[in-house]
Amino acid sequence: MKDILYKNTKISYSDTGKGTAIVLLHGFLENKTMWQDFIPELSLKNRIITIDLLGHGETECLGYVHSMEDNADVVHEVLSSLRIRKAILVGHSMGGYVALAFAELFPESIKGLVLLNSTSRADSDERKANRDRAIVAVKQNYASFIRMSIANLFSEDNREKLIDEIEKVKTEALKTPLQGIVASLEGMKIRKDREVLLHLTPYPKLLILGEKDPVLNLVETKEQIENTTVQLVTFPDGHMSTIENKKELLKVLSRFFKNI
Repeated sequence: MKDILYKNTKISYSDTGKGTAIVLLHGFLENKTMWQDFIPELSLKNRIITIDLLGHGETECLGYVHSMEDNADVVHEVLSSLRIRKAILVGHSMGGYVALAFAELFPESIKGLVLLNSTSRADSDERKANRDRAIVAVKQNYASFIRMSIANLFSEDNREKLIDEIEKVKTEALKTPLQGIVASLEGMKIRKDREVLLHLTPYPKLLILGEKDPVLNLVETKEQIENTTVQLVTFPDGHMSTIENKKELLKVLSRFFKNI
């Protein structure tokens, strides 16, 4: 693991392999370790960079609100320090929001974009209210908030089947500091709608969704890519395609990278 300083804040990342630069961005309550099963194969032909976003993993907190733009600046800083001019970005859930913010801020640096269990749309009023409730809940009972939040990301069928994997995700999530959680919830709540990027940008784009995702409505999320060149792949499970559909996801990503 390596790190850089950004605004006096330690940013932790990993850098493996050679070839086309691919940046893997984790979601809320996750960290760069979520990609460890993907790196060995993907790094055979590509340069794989994973980054702990603000207030997650080994990256420190920057403030009371971690906006998606703040996180995009962090990603840009890591790439600049590695002298990488263009990269393919893959973002899981909140990582997708960060990838979209990066695509808007640094369009010349994007070679391809994968939104994994993510959306380009801003939070609805209902989702914003849910973020506020989550902030209250995590302040009241940190551990039970995390345990419930993680379990609710998997499809109902998989909550029993994947009990060991879910426990591992919970263990990693419990390393996320309270300030990092609150700052991310505040940042996601105020993020911009970036659906226009799916329609007007020239580089290859891929949207990967779970048919039984408890967080994202499949039909609504698919609407965003009508009349676009965005490729769509759906898996039969929940929000955690990296675990629920690991083998299939690895194949889909490998094929997408190969064709760029």
